[in-house]
Amino acid sequence: MKRRDFLVFLAGLHLTGLPAATAAQPRMKVWKSPTCGCCGAWVDHMRTAGFAVDVTVTDAMDAVKSRLGVTPSLASCHTGEVEGYVLEGHVPADAIKRLLKERPQAIGLAVPGMPQGAPGMETGAVEPYDILLFAPGRTILFERRQP
Repeated sequence: MKRRDFLVFLAGLHLTGLPAATAAQPRMKVWKSPTCGCCGAWVDHMRTAGFAVDVTVTDAMDAVKSRLGVTPSLASCHTGEVEGYVLEGHVPADAIKRLLKERPQAIGLAVPGMPQGAPGMETGAVEPYDILLFAPGRTILFERRQP
């Protein structure tokens, strides 16, 4: 197929309401412990959502969290960064996309602990959990997820 024909084909898909192409999401850095399996499942969730993910395995997670402004009350098992925002724990990809679209003044998003049913924690059990937006000295509810 010639380039011009391909472009016409893509334009036709767009005009019919079908997505012509999926926009790639930005590159993300993730730090995780060498012993945590759910972190890998969360990284897979991010990649499936279109994010390019670079993973660093480290035993120094407390130092990573401290450097990035994650307090102990927000902590989970892995920490990420995307476009200047910090991601702590099992934050769903759609919440990250909303964060990047809205661009609030904040350090980032956190899902404290390891709630069952959050991305990477699909064990069959599901519990409600909060996605928190945090900045120096304040934390507010960004979204609440219900089973």
